[in-house]
Amino acid sequence: QVQLVESGGGLVQSGGSLRLSCAASGFTFSRYAVSWYRRAPGKERDLVARITSAGVTTYYVDSVKGRFTISRDNAKNTVYLQMNSLKPEDTAVYYCNAASGLSYWGQGTQVTVSS
Repeated sequence: QVQLVESGGGLVQSGGSLRLSCAASGFTFSRYAVSWYRRAPGKERDLVARITSAGVTTYYVDSVKGRFTISRDNAKNTVYLQMNSLKPEDTAVYYCNAASGLSYWGQGTQVTVSS
């Protein structure tokens, strides 16, 4: 059974940090690029960051560059999103996605940043 399970969300004050985790099972995780997306209230789901299957290349949307870091541990089938200097506009449900032809989604984890 394919699963992506996000964790690590919560409520944090502006300027704080959180680390999200995305744990995968049921497929060959190391062959998949993994992305973090987020959906803010009333908005579309947008790409935040992406990491290639071997973790060599990363991509960040401009609004999080220098604040967020995506990484992965293929031995643990897990991808992380370290989020620093959080802002109220980072408030959203964060989803991880694994893609390599097929595409899998997690259920999401809520991140709320208070001002």
